[in-house]
Amino acid sequence: MQAEHINPFLRAVTNAFSTMLNCEARRGKMTLMENGIRDYPISGVIGLSGKAVGTVVINLSEEVAVKAASAMLMDELTAVDEDVLDAVGELANMIAGQAKAELEEYQMSVSLPNVITGDGHQIRFPSGASRIAVPFDTDFGPMNLEVGLELVEAAASI
Repeated sequence: MQAEHINPFLRAVTNAFSTMLNCEARRGKMTLMENGIRDYPISGVIGLSGKAVGTVVINLSEEVAVKAASAMLMDELTAVDEDVLDAVGELANMIAGQAKAELEEYQMSVSLPNVITGDGHQIRFPSGASRIAVPFDTDFGPMNLEVGLELVEAAASI
């Protein structure tokens, strides 16, 4: 995956947190993912298909998920419940949708969001996708963005 593929997702996280949650998200050091185990127990997952296929994951602590949902719903939530999980899915959807708009040359479709919970849960990415992980320090706490994207046309021509 090249910088021009990951940068729209980085901008989308920063923009979504700023505009939708009134929360600053500061990017950490980008790394290649080696294992599939998440750092935090809640993940919003979006699949991408088109001329590029892949997966986008926002991985959140319970604290970040509850605070983000509270901001989105304009209500003081105190624990992870269905509303919080729905908000995490919607946040993942917003991030993927914003990034997709910048990657229009790949004519991607965005799947409906899924939310996976549980300590140490795993998420499978397409087998040929380079998986990039980017930690963010937000005003609500830490979170991770994970993106795995494979260009279909490049893979088909090999």
